[in-house]
Amino acid sequence: MTHTTQITSAMYSADQLAQARKLGTSTLYEASGLANSAVDPAIRTIWPGASVAGAAYPLEVSPGDNLAIHLAMEKAPRGSVLVVSAAGFVAGYWGEVLTVAAGAAGIAGLVIDGGVRDIAALTARRFPVFTRGISVRGTIKASAPSVGQPMQLTGTPVAAGDLVVADDDGVVILPAAQVPACLARGQERFDKEARIMDALRQGQTTLDLLGLSRWRDAP
Repeated sequence: MTHTTQITSAMYSADQLAQARKLGTSTLYEASGLANSAVDPAIRTIWPGASVAGAAYPLEVSPGDNLAIHLAMEKAPRGSVLVVSAAGFVAGYWGEVLTVAAGAAGIAGLVIDGGVRDIAALTARRFPVFTRGISVRGTIKASAPSVGQPMQLTGTPVAAGDLVVADDDGVVILPAAQVPACLARGQERFDKEARIMDALRQGQTTLDLLGLSRWRDAP
């Protein structure tokens, strides 16, 4: 199996990917300043504790048709996170077979505005999947609207190479050109919150620490 090499998660260092996962989606969303960087909160992990960070590989499927996913499995660079738009149509586009194939192809995770199945197997394999729903209904293989091309996922722009970060809080997609700045601002926010929590443990209050003390005596 061959993989394209021009856009890979190697465009992000291992340290950057680890930092993104540590910072988490909530911190990165706030730090990004991009209101449309957060994917619809209805798209959630299928097993608690799942997290992934990697370069996006976007694709679109027709309702109830997963051919584009099979094509993407051969084209997506190793380390990619597949980002699949099914326009909210929930069916079993992904299951254990594709999870095993993803492991062999080096795919890091899946974000899909659609559905998956074989939940017990995906959970046991600890493959990071973030989906709108679960469905036993299978799919046909007859069309592939878009593979590897820029698109929108629930209103969030996605292009190959953008940074996908997903965890228990949700899914955030950051434009590739803005990733270094977003990580830097995210680290600043993370460090500030750590200092606040230290102060809280020492007896200070959130009203004082967040500049809200004027509200103590508000009517």
